[in-house]
Amino acid sequence: MTASRPTSIDSQTSDAASSPLHRDLGVTSIVFMVVAAAAPLAVVAATTPIIVSASGSVAVPSFFVLAAMILLLFTVGFTLMSRHVKNPGAFYSYVQAGLGSVHGLGAATLAIFSYAGLLLATSSYIGVAARNALSRYVDVDAPWWAYSIVVLIVVCLLGYRDIELSSKVLGIVLLLETCVVLVVDVAILVQGGAHGIDAESVSPARLMEGQPGLGLMFAFFAFFGFEATAVFRSEAKDPDRTIPRATYVSVIFIGLFYAVSGFAVIVGTGTSDAVAKAGADPENMVLDLAHTYVGSAMFDVIQVLLVTSLFACILSFHNVVTRYLYALGKVGVLPQRFGVVSIKHGAPSTASLAVSIGSGLAMAVIVLSGIDPVTESYTWLSGAATLGLVSLMTLASVAVIVFFRTNDHDKRLWHTVIAPVLAVIGLGAVLSLVAANFTVLISDPVSAWVVAILVISSYLVGVVVALRMRRVDPAAYAALTTD
Repeated sequence: MTASRPTSIDSQTSDAASSPLHRDLGVTSIVFMVVAAAAPLAVVAATTPIIVSASGSVAVPSFFVLAAMILLLFTVGFTLMSRHVKNPGAFYSYVQAGLGSVHGLGAATLAIFSYAGLLLATSSYIGVAARNALSRYVDVDAPWWAYSIVVLIVVCLLGYRDIELSSKVLGIVLLLETCVVLVVDVAILVQGGAHGIDAESVSPARLMEGQPGLGLMFAFFAFFGFEATAVFRSEAKDPDRTIPRATYVSVIFIGLFYAVSGFAVIVGTGTSDAVAKAGADPENMVLDLAHTYVGSAMFDVIQVLLVTSLFACILSFHNVVTRYLYALGKVGVLPQRFGVVSIKHGAPSTASLAVSIGSGLAMAVIVLSGIDPVTESYTWLSGAATLGLVSLMTLASVAVIVFFRTNDHDKRLWHTVIAPVLAVIGLGAVLSLVAANFTVLISDPVSAWVVAILVISSYLVGVVVALRMRRVDPAAYAALTTD
């Protein structure tokens, strides 16, 4: 897995203006990409009812706010690291800076596995969603995987080119789905909901009803994608300002958006009826609200935009995996061509093409295996990604504490100790919830064990590679921490 170290005019230790990567991304562009990865419409329409039914509680807004608070604590140390570690490898580079190259490469392979899992999980799901939408409006009969392949081809074309093109596409999709959700929210609140507007869903007493741990766990999943801001560092206009601002804006926007929409869903359904309706028909709970409060046309619009929302997720995760391959190619862990930037497109096009080929091959395996695209492929892969990403966030927070305790870069107590320690506690609690309820995520005990082993193995792959580099090529291994 090791390769010769590439030479590049794009240094990892600085954000030189001579970087061959196009440096066009501002706060807005990065926010579009990472919030699109969180799929706000899909979360409101699909995840919110699951939170209600799984927790047995109407405290959806509180779950989202609590999750946002934990992630804001994580963001304090995460964004501070971005000012001192110039590598665009995010989790990989931050863990490496704090805990060393062995754990750093373990974090890198775990991150690639986790984001690739989300990419494939969503690619499977979008095939079914697109087939269902088209069968409703157009007389087309094609297997789900045909739609998934078309989506992967489009993503391949966009990912190969300048990142600014992807950000524009994602921006359009994000604005459309955000507007649609806000229209439904406003319609529900203006019309007074099912039984009038009440504040029961934001009551602290409601937060302790049912199984609040499950509610927090599923709410936490809805934020995945925001942490990818740092991987676009090399393509940001002013990374030391852009990355922290984009990260904070993403967390706050997502948290407020989900909390307001969750409040509207509970009011629209009726506080006394929400848990029962979510349990009986979670798939159509929000779609029915759109039909009731706005009209049948909105029902149709949401069905279509659910597909585009999933597409935005796939494109975002494709770009994230690409940037990880690019970062590892630059330091010689992966073949050096992955760390080369296309002169024509100003993007890591070779790394992007590798992600596209890998995604296509993995999709072929899924199709040929005959597993169900939703109940098996989507469930298993998204469950694996969930365990992987929460583990990475926890590890990164520990790395932040160690890094600033062993270096003199910054001694502010809140930024370097208090907030990261609180983040470790909060993330550790979420990680324990994920581990304790992993069979709920995967839905099958045997599959849950297999997936958990794969997640652990993906981390160990990086550890083994690092140990081998240290033994076989000490110079290359030592250079990992200086690039």
